[in-house]
Amino acid sequence: MVMPGFRQYRYPLHESNQFDLLVDGQQYFPAMLAAIEAAKSFILLEQYLVSSGEITHQFIQKLIEAAQRGISIYVMLDDFGSSGFNETDRQRLHDNNIQLHLFNPFRFKQIFNSLFRNHRKILVVDGQVAFVGGAGLADEFSEQQYGQQAWHDVMLKIRGDVVKDWCNLFCTTWEKHAKPQIEITIPESSLNVGNQSGRVLTATPLRRQEINRALIKHIRRSETCAWITSPYFVTTRKIRRVLRQAAWRGVDVRLLLPGQYSDHPWISFATRRHYSRLLKSGVRIFEYQPRFIHAKIELCDDWVSLGSSNLDRWNQRWNLDANQAVYDAELAEQSRKLFEQDFSDCIEITLAMWRQRPWLSRFRELISGQIVVWLETIIRSRNK
Repeated sequence: MVMPGFRQYRYPLHESNQFDLLVDGQQYFPAMLAAIEAAKSFILLEQYLVSSGEITHQFIQKLIEAAQRGISIYVMLDDFGSSGFNETDRQRLHDNNIQLHLFNPFRFKQIFNSLFRNHRKILVVDGQVAFVGGAGLADEFSEQQYGQQAWHDVMLKIRGDVVKDWCNLFCTTWEKHAKPQIEITIPESSLNVGNQSGRVLTATPLRRQEINRALIKHIRRSETCAWITSPYFVTTRKIRRVLRQAAWRGVDVRLLLPGQYSDHPWISFATRRHYSRLLKSGVRIFEYQPRFIHAKIELCDDWVSLGSSNLDRWNQRWNLDANQAVYDAELAEQSRKLFEQDFSDCIEITLAMWRQRPWLSRFRELISGQIVVWLETIIRSRNK
């Protein structure tokens, strides 16, 4: 299945895959740990948000057990995102011959270079199974640790031909930024497990923006729905415009965004300064109430894009990111049901309601919006 009109992507479309949607930590953490426990050859782990705690302890223990069985293990953590990963835990990896690399160590003296971060969340085992999504290794994602306030997120379990591309993406990044050179053998073929089509989408700071490009194309081609959830929706003018245009032509366009809970409330305030124009165009906006929603899912008819990429300009300009795009009615229906379940836990923001919001909310939107303008000025000056 080749989508007409698309420029060349870094990775091809593969048709023999199986994608399983895992919702919240009680589903994806046990599945990821079980895959590590079953490893026979190698483990590749790439993460942004890592902090020492019970969840990270469980992963370290499984990695150590795998290393003791002779499994080759490579772990790449973003230096800034893993600032909560303590020295004791880091030393445990080193002591057990687990290759650990910290991506782009943060230095105030080189502040602009330090803005480039590795925001990907990838686990690949034996070249046969991969997990990608938005969740980090932190107790905030665990219901056992955080109870009902655990962050709401999703991961995708992937088997099939596309897993080779996730291996390649990790290895390419490792070989460019880390030492020693990676020594694994990626299987020539994957298990024949399904018939779902998908391709890896990548985003590279200031260069390749496949994730945004694919989203824009599919919003424009959508006929029934264009639903998006993102914890930080300070996105480009172009994406907001194509969403409004889709709503004008009768597509069901909805945004599922954080409500009262967020790890960066000022970003939510900055997002809300765009509500009026979106609502006037017929875009429906839902704010999730029970807890912080950290998931990043894009659904346009039978196309789903899920991974690490937030729809905020900072993320799109400065971060390494990767999503799994899937062309499949079954996964699209699973994603639709998840959206509908989450919509039921939301307050829908109407235009009449929005026009009556208090002055303090308007003031917060103004100040947060100015911060975004300042950050965009930094981005433009750095680009030049």
